Amino acid sequence: MKVVDVMALGQIKECASVLQSKTQKPVRFEISDGTRVSVEKWMEDELVAGAEYLWPDQSHVRLHISTRQYSRIVRNWFNSIGLEASAYGTHSMRGTKVTQIYKKTGNLLAVQPLQGHTKMDSTMRYLGVELEDAVAIAVAIEF
Repeated sequence: MKVVDVMALGQIKECASVLQSKTQKPVRFEISDGTRVSVEKWMEDELVAGAEYLWPDQSHVRLHISTRQYSRIVRNWFNSIGLEASAYGTHSMRGTKVTQIYKKTGNLLAVQPLQGHTKMDSTMRYLGVELEDAVAIAVAIEF
């Protein structure tokens, strides 16, 4: 992720958009107040100041950290807070917020664009929603 993806006019954006590498479709996401504070503090670090990428490679071999490095960082985060890292991962983190939105609202249409899915069945499969669940939700909603 590039600095310009999350920062404009010297401030961290409230919402951002990045292209999914798999589909080349934009996916929008919210940047919470707490995350904005953390990113602002991170941007002050001498390693990041003036860098093109939000997470530059410290070895200077490449412009940004690799997906393998990112995976190791995430695993270490989970271990550091006492969670079993093998139960979590970079991909499962991607769906945490949308899963909570779905559980609270039952609204698959609200979740679909947040995941960058073009097909509803992809969203359903991702969330583990069975067809019967989706039909029950649709029947429960009155127009």
